Amino acid sequence: MTTSIASGSANLQLPEAGCWQPSLFSRVISKNFSQNLSWSRGVCKNLQIKSYRHPIGRTRITSQTIIASSIRDNSTKYFDFAVIGSGVAGLRYALEVAKHGTVAVITKAEPHESNTNYAQGGVSAVLCPTDSVENHVQDTIVAGAYLCDEETVRVVCTEGPERIRELIAMGASFDHGEDGNLHLAREGGHSHHRIVHAADMTGREIERALLKAIESDPNISVFKHHFAIDLLTSQDGSEMVCHGVDTINTKTLKVLRFISKVTLLASGGAGHIYPSTTNPPVATGDGIAMAHRAQAVISNMEFVQFHPTALADVGLPIKPLKARENAFLITEAVRGDGGLLYNLDMERFMPMYDERAELAPRDVVARSIDDQLKKRNEKHVLLDISHKGRDKILSHFPNIAAECLKYGLDITRDPIPVVPAAHYMCGGVRAGLQGETNVRGLYVAGEVACTGLHGANRLASNSLLEALVFARRAVRPSIDHMKGSGHIDHTVSRWWDPPVVPMQLGSTVLDKIIRRTKEVRKELKLIMWEYVGIVRSTTRLMTAEKRIGELELEWEAYLFQQGWEPTMVGLEACEMRNLFCCAKLVVSSALTRHESRGLHYTVDFPHVDEQSRSSHVNAQQAKETWRAASRSGHFSSTQVLYLFRRFQAQHRRFPTLFNIITHLHYKVVAVDFVVVDVYVVVVDVVVVDASC
Repeated sequence: MTTSIASGSANLQLPEAGCWQPSLFSRVISKNFSQNLSWSRGVCKNLQIKSYRHPIGRTRITSQTIIASSIRDNSTKYFDFAVIGSGVAGLRYALEVAKHGTVAVITKAEPHESNTNYAQGGVSAVLCPTDSVENHVQDTIVAGAYLCDEETVRVVCTEGPERIRELIAMGASFDHGEDGNLHLAREGGHSHHRIVHAADMTGREIERALLKAIESDPNISVFKHHFAIDLLTSQDGSEMVCHGVDTINTKTLKVLRFISKVTLLASGGAGHIYPSTTNPPVATGDGIAMAHRAQAVISNMEFVQFHPTALADVGLPIKPLKARENAFLITEAVRGDGGLLYNLDMERFMPMYDERAELAPRDVVARSIDDQLKKRNEKHVLLDISHKGRDKILSHFPNIAAECLKYGLDITRDPIPVVPAAHYMCGGVRAGLQGETNVRGLYVAGEVACTGLHGANRLASNSLLEALVFARRAVRPSIDHMKGSGHIDHTVSRWWDPPVVPMQLGSTVLDKIIRRTKEVRKELKLIMWEYVGIVRSTTRLMTAEKRIGELELEWEAYLFQQGWEPTMVGLEACEMRNLFCCAKLVVSSALTRHESRGLHYTVDFPHVDEQSRSSHVNAQQAKETWRAASRSGHFSSTQVLYLFRRFQAQHRRFPTLFNIITHLHYKVVAVDFVVVDVYVVVVDVVVVDASC
């Protein structure tokens, strides 16, 4: 038999930028929203859904869907400021805004586990009389392939020195030369010595100083092992507003909701969309994906920086007993200090590719190494610093020397086996000069942000500098917004259904889900490395887009078959949906840029197109992509179910058709709709009872 499900004027918003938002979770509501819902459910042959009427008014009524096991004993905490991330950006911001209100620092693992802690080289700043802000500006713009926002570059290069002095005043200890002044190193792409460093552990030293200051501040509360699930947002007219974030304590598996007047997103990058990355395990693109789901503008995601020199385990005398979760970084400063690159026949190759040789920007060096490896069918190249004095090597690079020595390699005598690895996202959440986003109450700083500083390729050691400058610049507008927000409305927390910890599924089912999710994660990483790596092509990018879409649909279908519901949350599943989102943003952005610029190199468009000298904003490209898809006149049944699941995830006031159809064995056989801009207005859906 067939049943017609009339949907009235319900609107299904189409995915943006090729990133179909998974329906597993979402926290978006409308402040001007109520529903008039009438439906009844009988046996499968008598399914009746009378109507979904377009919402008006303000009252929010929670739908009674098939999900009946929601955990509703989660608590809510209220703060003036919520900071997501405990790297240099988040901590520096927290210390400043804590002078004006209460602050929650929410961190995924231990507070020190961030990209900041793994930053070896240093912080670039103009601190030498022979250097100038103009020199730093030009070096940044050249490295960024002339895609940088010049105003942003000048702001960062001008304010950078003062940010360094503030760190020193807070107790950060940097290396000094024999003359008593700061020792300034030089790295690839820099015309002058301007890298402030603490041996080869600069990030760790900055993190130490900031965490010490955080611990002694009574206005700051640190919530470690709290994974941010989704931003809590509402729509006020045409504007999105952020009210805080939902989290899950990964140790206790308790959900904790944070309601805040201001939220700073400082959650780092997405290196783990690739199999080899210098990023710590926490870098799964959570902030970028959360912001994307909250309708923040995402920009420049095609520009993924591969660090040219990560330690190649295959070339070590003693192999590591188990695979690393993240690749060990060999800092840019090794080449800046005179390190030379050789192939396995000890032939120096960089002068063949660029007149700057080993001091060329990272994108040039990474592509050169990649070319050598492919031409020679080898797994790594060699980086040699052994011609420098032993004492100098050990004093400048003690951490690298100690790590290599664990595996039988003495860098004062032997070359270091290296290979490129995913390192830094130059794209991210679009930010203005004050760290503001298009979502009211949401600010961003650090790697999660796209400020315009890096353009198409980040200049070495500009990342910590950017984080410091923008964390500081976001303070004043954040305080103004906080003070203008009045008292926190404690009823706000009831606007969103609480996430559900799926304990009722049982340990056996959850173990199966986790195992399958880990397998899918590996598959996604391999697709990204194979098809969306250092050198790209349109064909390979389209293959990646197709395979990633199929893999995601397959994974989601598996979860739902195991009993997973849209409001359920778990660390592995949440990370997986974020990795999918970021991977698709990278692919869709790369497909849109028809030139080779900076980190995005494609064999189909090998030259720079000066007409394309503009930032790529993902939100803008979605309309044409989906308008084109809609012109075909129909969606497959799989796409229909997917659209309904996305609709249900964003607007969970309605009983979801996906759950009804899945649980009652109905199959979509036809759907009538009209397309209005980027919305699908479903007129009629026909389903068949497959169980009868």
